[in-house]
Amino acid sequence: MEDNGDSNLWKSIRDFFTSRDDNPIEDVIKEAEQDGDLGQDLGRIMLNVLRLETRQINEIMLPRPDIVCLEENASIPDVAEKIIESGHSRLPVYRDNKDQIIAVIHAKDILPVLLKPDSSAVSLTDLMRPPLLVPETKSVKNMLLEFQSKKMHLAIALDEYGGTSGLITLEDVLEEIVGEIEDEYDSPKASEITVLEDECCLVSGRTLLEDLKDQLDIELTSEFVETLGGFLIEIAGRIPATGETFDIKGYSFQIKEADAKQIHSVLVFPVPRCSEDEGPDGEQERA
Repeated sequence: MEDNGDSNLWKSIRDFFTSRDDNPIEDVIKEAEQDGDLGQDLGRIMLNVLRLETRQINEIMLPRPDIVCLEENASIPDVAEKIIESGHSRLPVYRDNKDQIIAVIHAKDILPVLLKPDSSAVSLTDLMRPPLLVPETKSVKNMLLEFQSKKMHLAIALDEYGGTSGLITLEDVLEEIVGEIEDEYDSPKASEITVLEDECCLVSGRTLLEDLKDQLDIELTSEFVETLGGFLIEIAGRIPATGETFDIKGYSFQIKEADAKQIHSVLVFPVPRCSEDEGPDGEQERA
């Protein structure tokens, strides 16, 4: 015999499918959570599963600059060293540059070779596996289904021009459902936003503008970029140098670390109200 909680839950689900007002299933799950008919963890997982279809892999993938790759002509010992250094069991192989990912190497294919006396006679080409290439606009749900059907754990996301946009793994997809998955080999991840003293924050250049609004209540908008680093580059019209400061909407954004390609981190702190650098309407001012 069903207990009362399960009975109420299934009644809610049946009501959803037979209702005439077309209530979204998300509302049914949230209502079941509020009524205590569904645990919060299970409800969160169910909602996350439903949202997989509306999310694209470019929202959760590892961006191109952060991909650890192997050169096509790398030696087996070099490959083993890179695997140990990175902690990854699968690494993409490129020809000329990262836009030409031609294969994937698995750590388990390297180990038997290293144990053989004549391992020097084996080339990287002998161990290459074909890569799974997918468009960066693919939905996370369809990516999960493709990983399952092809029994693969890693894919290379391509932009509209066929260049490498990022890397997506089965673990990335599963984390969208159950949350962060870490093992004993994972290095601690730096926080995107770290609160310091005197209302100052250290913010990663890759922090999404929407996260900046949610966590710090700083609203920056752009039609062309999604990250804080991209926003500041858009404002400057170039890659700002370390130490440059931009006063925008009552906040100072000081470039803490940047190179020729991107902004790595930014110090964010309130501009003093009597600051002469801030425009009369809070418009951005360059240092």
